[in-house]
Amino acid sequence: MKTSFDLKSSAQENRLFLSRSIALIIFVLLLLLSLIARLAYLQIQTHDKYANLALNNRVKLSAISPIRGLIYDASGRVLAENIPSYSLELIPEQIEDLDATIKQLSALLPISASEIKLFERHRKQQKRFASIPLRNRLNETEVALFAAKRHLFPGVDIQANPLRHYPFAELTSHVVGYVAAINEEELKRIDPVNYRGSRFIGKTGIEKTFEHELHGSVGYQQTENTAQGRSIKVLTYAPPLSGNNLTLNIDISLQKIAYDALGDYTGAIVAIDTQTGAVRAIVSKPGFDNNLFAQGINQVSYDALQHSLKRPLFNRSLRGQYPPGSTLKPFLALAGLDYGVVKPSERVMCPGFYQLPKQTHKYRDWKKNGHGLIDIHDSIVQSCDVYYYTLAHELEIDRMHHFLSRFGFGKRTGIDLNDEVSGLLPSRGWKKNSRKKSWYPGETLIAGIGQGFNLTTPLQLAHATAMLANKGSAYRPSLVAKIDDTLVPAKPKLEIKLNDEAHWNTIIHAMSDVVNSARGTARLISKGAAYIIAGKTGTAQVFSIKQDEKYDEENVREHLKDHALFIAFAPVKEPQLAIAVIVENGGHGGSVAAPIARAIFDHYIKTSP
Repeated sequence: MKTSFDLKSSAQENRLFLSRSIALIIFVLLLLLSLIARLAYLQIQTHDKYANLALNNRVKLSAISPIRGLIYDASGRVLAENIPSYSLELIPEQIEDLDATIKQLSALLPISASEIKLFERHRKQQKRFASIPLRNRLNETEVALFAAKRHLFPGVDIQANPLRHYPFAELTSHVVGYVAAINEEELKRIDPVNYRGSRFIGKTGIEKTFEHELHGSVGYQQTENTAQGRSIKVLTYAPPLSGNNLTLNIDISLQKIAYDALGDYTGAIVAIDTQTGAVRAIVSKPGFDNNLFAQGINQVSYDALQHSLKRPLFNRSLRGQYPPGSTLKPFLALAGLDYGVVKPSERVMCPGFYQLPKQTHKYRDWKKNGHGLIDIHDSIVQSCDVYYYTLAHELEIDRMHHFLSRFGFGKRTGIDLNDEVSGLLPSRGWKKNSRKKSWYPGETLIAGIGQGFNLTTPLQLAHATAMLANKGSAYRPSLVAKIDDTLVPAKPKLEIKLNDEAHWNTIIHAMSDVVNSARGTARLISKGAAYIIAGKTGTAQVFSIKQDEKYDEENVREHLKDHALFIAFAPVKEPQLAIAVIVENGGHGGSVAAPIARAIFDHYIKTSP
């Protein structure tokens, strides 16, 4: 028997089912409407956005680094070039297990521990998704070997990049300089857009000073790529602009003669065209192989250069600061004449020493028994110290400072090369400001023979000698002659006017007799010369000698021997070339430094038009 309860339950169940079905239908309809609305939004309103995202998954925009400009010598011989090179490069962000990949690559190709270490260093310096070289300069066999296994190494590829190469490595290591990988500090100051895709930047020398001209402008290309990242089609292309080529005033043949003439000595040589200021040779020895830096120098090689006692990385021609010694005497003699302190015919007694009034200390001449009565001409020819003690005492330090500064001593020459130092030309004011001490009369005497606080660079000496050769006029030294086909104009001429212009001839005649007279300190280099050289020898003490001590050249340690100096110009009547030579621990300017200058003059004058 059925009850009323049963009938009511059945009706309720039907109503419940119907309501649930309706709710479900409404829900499905709402969901369908939401889906349609979403599809409409994606297809209509945001179509362009997502189309671009999809495109970017298969289209890649890459920077194309420009070809770096070449560097030539005055005769068109290449000093810095770009040679074809292949490198094995990794994009770390595209590699799941970097260590395992490097291990597998090392089993396939010879990769040293130092190369891996260098890779890790560059990895820390580069931005994300940058391609970083693991191994440079792969040969064709190695390229082919990797190409066959390329599919096994996602994120790894062979890149063809020009490699900077220096054909005359050591000869030009300081003047041309080198390029190397861009570091973190450089990344902060360079144009990130123009250097996108570039890995190298000039570090020293011409490569650094003229980085802007040599680098060029970046290019771009848009490529269609496979899922594995390999390019299959170039879509757009904007070519890079190559850097400008530079032609230097350097004559590489003359550079080699100067470098070789130094032999086993360390030192510096600068040779300047007296008529134009063009630097024909600028040598700092020892040099180094600048190709090591361009290729990516390993730590062992760098440490060897850094810790070498001969300091091959130090540019002596621009940054070496040496006492000028007796090479300063012609300039001081000219100061004495110009201020009227001495006359050409006036003679000074040289007994072998000099004493200040009311003092017992003896300032000794290099010639123990002295030179006797000596005038300004013979003081230069025989390099009499006592004459210049006397002259310095009468001139006093501030007048010496003022006159010598007109020749560029104590200041940069303004050469078109970075990192030049100013040397030191002392004065009362300088000592008071820098040392907080008073100036003493004895210091003036020492300054009179180019010792004491006096410091000069080889470049300064050569420039001052050029001004003397030209009787008071000279262009600033310059290294770059042309940028592409555009001549670099000479910098404004420097001029020195004397109260009596005849004094130039007095000094030049004396310097000529230094080389060409029987008593001249550089007479040995005149033999067989078809032209006349004017010069001045010099020695610079490396350490001080006490009053009663004697300098024993034979027994003194090599690194404590005097520096040998020589300045010269030739031919005397129509000067073509001015030279400064500094031979560290060479001993005597006349026997060691002067023959080097003679070898340079012989080549230059013989080959000059």
